[in-house]
Amino acid sequence: MKLLELYFDNAATSWPKPRAVDQSLAVYQRTVGASAGRGAYPRAQASGQILSGCRSVLTRLMNAPDSQRVIFTLNCSDALNVAIHGLPWRRGDRVLVTPFEHNSVLRPLHALKDRVGIAIDVMPVDSDGRVRLEKLASVLRARTRLVACVHASNVTGVIQPVAEVGAFARRKGIPLLVDAAQSAGSIPIDMAAMNIDLLAFPGHKGLLGPLGTGALMLSKQIDLDPSRQGGTGSLSEQEAQPDFYPDRLETGSHNAPGLLGLWEGINYIFHRGVGAIRRHERRLLDQFRKGIGEIPGIRFFGASHGADQAAVVSLRFKDEDPRHTAARLWEQSRVMVRAGLHCAPWAHKHVGTFPNGTFRFSFGPFVTAAHIDRALAALRRLETSSLRTKR
Repeated sequence: MKLLELYFDNAATSWPKPRAVDQSLAVYQRTVGASAGRGAYPRAQASGQILSGCRSVLTRLMNAPDSQRVIFTLNCSDALNVAIHGLPWRRGDRVLVTPFEHNSVLRPLHALKDRVGIAIDVMPVDSDGRVRLEKLASVLRARTRLVACVHASNVTGVIQPVAEVGAFARRKGIPLLVDAAQSAGSIPIDMAAMNIDLLAFPGHKGLLGPLGTGALMLSKQIDLDPSRQGGTGSLSEQEAQPDFYPDRLETGSHNAPGLLGLWEGINYIFHRGVGAIRRHERRLLDQFRKGIGEIPGIRFFGASHGADQAAVVSLRFKDEDPRHTAARLWEQSRVMVRAGLHCAPWAHKHVGTFPNGTFRFSFGPFVTAAHIDRALAALRRLETSSLRTKR
């Protein structure tokens, strides 16, 4: 009997997608097919309406200050690069980060460290990995120009107190950059209430859109220098990049079919509700955490309480290489998980799983309690197959 494949890698890319997202590419190619801002004919105008519609729903979802300051990007990594490299850095400037940042934050900062001479400081965290707010002032420096805080770790799932970090940064007059790769669409985000100045997120994870989509949102206090220039369909007579948003930071033809799919993904989220999705994923997380606590040999890395964790769970099985464990889960049970460092080496160093990392389960809105039962059965089978191999 062929086993049903089970997908537990939503932290990398959500799957499956809502039906309207699946259909969006065909809809675009059949009814639109043109580039926005490149013509006055109806199909080009329809493409422009896709862009403006997607900006509008994103603004509403995140309570962003201005839809024109929603900058479309290739993905979250691209959005973070646009944000970090667009700030006016000078030698001796400093940035304050958590020890759980993704390489999409760490690598641009280290490139600036090598090229410009900035310094990187790290926020103190508690035993769960959450920022110790009472210690922030002790690590702030006179030349700190940016605070960067991942909303939810892609390794442990631990959710940071972004609103409180944002309030601290706002009092000090320092912009806050938030990496919402693991939270946008599944955990409520309010840019205004959380004092977020730069919000980066992908379209293809919790927002349920296609690959090749993402965005950077800017508060009205932020201006960024463009890291690339080119055609925008506006002010074409000028040799310089337009100075107004979004054209200042968007160059070339947009991924309109992808953004139509993203728009459909966000419509699904509005229909179901971010709070409802969060509650659903919390139930799955609680069920899974309870189950793995009863399986010998499984070591869990995450928050002490499910309320402080996104639907991301990192595990180790005894002393086995996580990549080998992930391969066995696929071979024995057709369970798909990701293994390794998850592009977050600092996080693994912090929790003691460097250099081999962990194997990671991550849930989405279409995962069910029955799927969790199957996953737990697959993990129990690891012990049985290990004993059989030893004999």
